[in-house]
Amino acid sequence: MPGISLDVTSHELNVDNTFKPIRQKSRKLGPEKSQAVNAEVDRLLEAGSIREVKYPKWLANPVVFKKKNGKWRVCVDFMDLNKACPKDSFPLPHIDHLVEATAGHKLLSFMDAFSRYNQIQMHPEDQEKTAFITERGTYCYKVMPFGLKNAGATYQRLVNKMFHEQLGKSMEIYIDDMLVKSLKLEDHIPQLNECFGTLNKYGMKLNPAKCSFRVASGEFLGYLVTERGIEANPKQITTFLEMPSPKTTRETQRLTGRIAALNRFISRSTDKCLPFYQLLKGNK
Repeated sequence: MPGISLDVTSHELNVDNTFKPIRQKSRKLGPEKSQAVNAEVDRLLEAGSIREVKYPKWLANPVVFKKKNGKWRVCVDFMDLNKACPKDSFPLPHIDHLVEATAGHKLLSFMDAFSRYNQIQMHPEDQEKTAFITERGTYCYKVMPFGLKNAGATYQRLVNKMFHEQLGKSMEIYIDDMLVKSLKLEDHIPQLNECFGTLNKYGMKLNPAKCSFRVASGEFLGYLVTERGIEANPKQITTFLEMPSPKTTRETQRLTGRIAALNRFISRSTDKCLPFYQLLKGNK
């Protein structure tokens, strides 16, 4: 079974016992979505990420939506379970600080973890609480799934432990987005080797399709970082320019969100967006 050893970490739910377990009723899915759920169940069973479960106290439904590439994405609606879990206050890094600490380096390597959260195992006593229903039966997760409250905090706590000697020096990490940075060209390979040694020690795998090694610039947490500094991400600019004029409150919120992502590159952006903010405030 994939994943970090239970001796290192696991995801615990710490469910508040004052909450009554909720078993959601099965929701009807169309033929295409049902087929997507069945295919995902087959994949997760083969990977050893889920198992069949009987008489679960908590039960959720799968949620299926189409991605930009036209493929289906299958998640689980853990809304009820999440309400019963207290917030993990472990701090996530400030994105601005990480990006600023990355800019100005000569060589960069960008890495993305394989299967994201699924490399961390669920605590054995909490597995059945992640149960979900399909037309084939009920299953629960043996690994930490996407959509669970505090999953990001559990992952960040792990990588902080793994890379504590490199963080802020030769590496920056935000959950599963990892980066090795070097001010001198000759330092990059040794620093990469140190990173790989840590990954091998803990058994964490990378997704090669989403990794870039020994490059002068690249996208990190939504920004373009280079030796020159921080630059606006061309993808965000293109998306912003291609947006139609907002006609609804939701579209206006989406527009202000796009602008907020480019704040550091737009002079007096708050003043320029004031009419939008006033409009949104008036619609509350």
